[in-house]
Amino acid sequence: MSYNEIFVAREPEREEIDAGKGNLVLEFGTPWCGHCLAAQPLIREVLEHAATDHLRVEDGRGRRLGRSFRVKLWPTLIFLRDGEEMARVVRPTDIAVIREALARLEQSD
Repeated sequence: MSYNEIFVAREPEREEIDAGKGNLVLEFGTPWCGHCLAAQPLIREVLEHAATDHLRVEDGRGRRLGRSFRVKLWPTLIFLRDGEEMARVVRPTDIAVIREALARLEQSD
């Protein structure tokens, strides 16, 4: 799996994310967030053919997963390897920043 344009139907538990194996880009945002919508072409371009999973999680009031990662702004991309955070990108406006974070994730293989 690579780029995923749909938000997950069920927010995963933090324990599931921490126990994950392999690479995962965890994206927090909302379908109505202007910053999220503006960043999607950049995110798609980088992740469309990446050898990593991409999970879009709708964030907001009452959503525990985003709080557990201390997400404050949307979109926030968290690059995880075997459940461990390797990089983080907040409100990307430059494709190079996303590519750099993905490269750090892939270097940890």
